[in-house]
Amino acid sequence: MLEIKNLYVSLNKKKLLTDINLVVNRGARHLLTGHNGSGKSTLVNAIIGNPQYTIDTGSIIFDGRNITNENTTTRALMGIFLGAQNVPEIPGLTVLSFLKHTLSAHKHFQTGKGLSMGEFLTNLEEACAELKIPKDWLNRSINVGFSGGERKRLMLLRLILTKPIFAILDEPDSGADSDFQQQMAKIINGMKDTTFLFISHQPTFTEMIHPTSITTLSDGKIMVK
Repeated sequence: MLEIKNLYVSLNKKKLLTDINLVVNRGARHLLTGHNGSGKSTLVNAIIGNPQYTIDTGSIIFDGRNITNENTTTRALMGIFLGAQNVPEIPGLTVLSFLKHTLSAHKHFQTGKGLSMGEFLTNLEEACAELKIPKDWLNRSINVGFSGGERKRLMLLRLILTKPIFAILDEPDSGADSDFQQQMAKIINGMKDTTFLFISHQPTFTEMIHPTSITTLSDGKIMVK
């Protein structure tokens, strides 16, 4: 699903990643570990195409296609999902409107067809019921006034609705209580058609995910056992 070859990444001319070679197999639950500052978030940003980071050399192959020079929007529409640690607040853009535009863009990219409001509302209602998300949340601005746990719940809502083929979850368990961690693990384990690359520092949550592979970063390099 994802192959990274000889990747070197910098930010403001400071080298952050050196000679990264990584393969994430289709259907994997791949755990990315390492101490703070080891390069995990930099690698995530390189994969999603954050323009602030410079790929000095190397390549990123996703689902058989070289996406090294593709922008973030194209990568997202191809099926790369990011559940980030720190998400922005967007005053004036409601959760409902954001989700509708997101799903419409994905469907049009994948099929060339539009998304009917009936289909959207049915899927949204089912997902909200599963996550116990109140309807009034949908009319609130993105992440404005939401707690950390509520933002994680909205991230899961987006994950369920978009059904990406590749999902990156950057410490999804951070700040989540044990009940929500269990629910999150159940959802992740139930998404058999999605490949996951996730970052976590909590052994209890990690065990619930049952990682198929583990890669450890240190000082911008992959640790070789």
